[in-house]
Amino acid sequence: MNQNDVTAVVLLGITMVLWGSTPVIEKIGLRDVEPLTGLFIRSLVVTAILFVVFICTGRIHDLARVSMGDFSLFAASGLMSGLLGTWAYYYVLRTGMASKIVPIAASYPLITALLGMLILREGITLQRVAGIIFTVAGIIFTVAGIILIKWS
Repeated sequence: MNQNDVTAVVLLGITMVLWGSTPVIEKIGLRDVEPLTGLFIRSLVVTAILFVVFICTGRIHDLARVSMGDFSLFAASGLMSGLLGTWAYYYVLRTGMASKIVPIAASYPLITALLGMLILREGITLQRVAGIIFTVAGIIFTVAGIILIKWS
């Protein structure tokens, strides 16, 4: 394992812990706050911090070098995931149990894998098919668990 591999594993571990603990914080925050308000606060803080980082590191000029096409792609990504996806997620998270909602929301790699094969022409491999099967099975088990709990 080289230095890049170790760095990647450490960063993925940090990502897992941060992304895994964030829904608990969000669920607590959404007790008395509307989803759109929570999303606004979250986005405002992230934007302010990124602005300060870009200013302090002298990277603010990087923005002028971004093509309109690339800008549009990131804008679409922000609207789809950062705004609409997060708002929908907050709305459901506010009304339901985090331990039930997060596994379904976190199954988005299924969509990524399917779109990657269709749009990006990524190959169909045994690992990818197994991942898709396990993801679908996880969704089925989660939904079945929700239904069974509601009926009991």
